[in-house]
Amino acid sequence: MSTLSGVSTVSGAPGASDISGGIFSRDSGDVWFLFKGRHLLLLEDESGQRFVPRIDKGSPLLPESPFLTLPLGEFDGLPCFALALKELPPEQPGLRWIETDMRIGTWELMKPRLYKFAGKGRQLAHWDAHSQFCPACGAATARERASFTKTCPACRYEQRPPIYVAIMVAVLRGDEVLLIRTHQSRGNAYGLVAGFLEPGENLEECVKREVMEETGLRVKNIRYHASQTWPLVSNLMVGFYADYEAGEIKLQEEELTLAAFFHRDNLPARPHPYSLNHQLITWWASGKPLPAKVTPDPR
Repeated sequence: MSTLSGVSTVSGAPGASDISGGIFSRDSGDVWFLFKGRHLLLLEDESGQRFVPRIDKGSPLLPESPFLTLPLGEFDGLPCFALALKELPPEQPGLRWIETDMRIGTWELMKPRLYKFAGKGRQLAHWDAHSQFCPACGAATARERASFTKTCPACRYEQRPPIYVAIMVAVLRGDEVLLIRTHQSRGNAYGLVAGFLEPGENLEECVKREVMEETGLRVKNIRYHASQTWPLVSNLMVGFYADYEAGEIKLQEEELTLAAFFHRDNLPARPHPYSLNHQLITWWASGKPLPAKVTPDPR
């Protein structure tokens, strides 16, 4: 075991601080999810191992910040906190800070349970950094004790961490599924139609609108499958299956570069296994039972 300036790590032994296994050392110090902008800060030691630090109180690695220290609860019995920073913490002998993009840089390091925990910290740290002042009157805000609520002392306007709801849908046509690529698609993976809920519509209406806008297709028999919190920044992805009803594919070229139906026996590369995208496609492709069909919308 080594302890460097209040940072506890364990290397090469059972129970090591191993992000890929989601295991923290059993030494002193709380677990800190530190964020600079959209990046999660990880520590890397001289062997190249990266980990979420456990930092002792008073350590120089925990710099002052104008933002709140946000309690996240416990991970495997260890108290965890999130904190937004404006600058990188100071370097320490044998350690360096790594700014890791949570969209592409942490999935390969963290198992889902730890990634979800870090994502909660990301959402709360982003909210805290962007709610320092009242949007109604401009006064400085104050956090309510024992809750994630900020109240303006001047006009009493309340702010809570926002959740942005988005749908994702696997459109099925017999043994085929509709897959797309967008201008932001990475690598060679294909995904599903997705988009944000708009004011005044329910989730099923959102599914129909997004499929029509992006591909020109009409769908029916929309049924819910699963949801996933998505910390980029504070999204809730709601996954559906729907059946193709009518139409020919007409790309929304501002959004998509490709859309096509693929047979379950000839699927292209899929997004990361942790993503709801991957889970929806794989569940269907494996032949597992799908949600029951719903009564047709009378409208």
